[in-house]
Amino acid sequence: MGVNRRLLGLVVAGGAVGTAVRAGLENAFPAQPGSWPWTTFVINVSGAFLLGALLGHLTAAGADEGVRRDVRLGVGTGVMGGFTTYSTFMVEADSLLRSGHLGAGALYAGLGVLLGLLAAAAGLSLGQRTGRGA
Repeated sequence: MGVNRRLLGLVVAGGAVGTAVRAGLENAFPAQPGSWPWTTFVINVSGAFLLGALLGHLTAAGADEGVRRDVRLGVGTGVMGGFTTYSTFMVEADSLLRSGHLGAGALYAGLGVLLGLLAAAAGLSLGQRTGRGA
């Protein structure tokens, strides 16, 4: 089975959009050394919520085929995958820890993961409610 180039293109194009939006926000609101990296934090938590909402809506609306599959791959995998950033999150947590801000680094890492999970669950729940009957 070969790669579906159209679907791959949706993921690539979506990823470019999500990455560009994240980069724009990170450049507009850069983290200051030794301080809480709010931009990445908000991006990841809001992205987890939005992805959960999207996937909840799509799965409640019907089978993963046609337009629903295109949206899942283009927006979910592509845009939201490019928008959120676990790698930057980890670099920022590590930077806080290495610069002696042990409490802030540990809190940033723990809270980022916990709130990301809670946001994804809340988004999933909301999306499932909006997807029924869609």
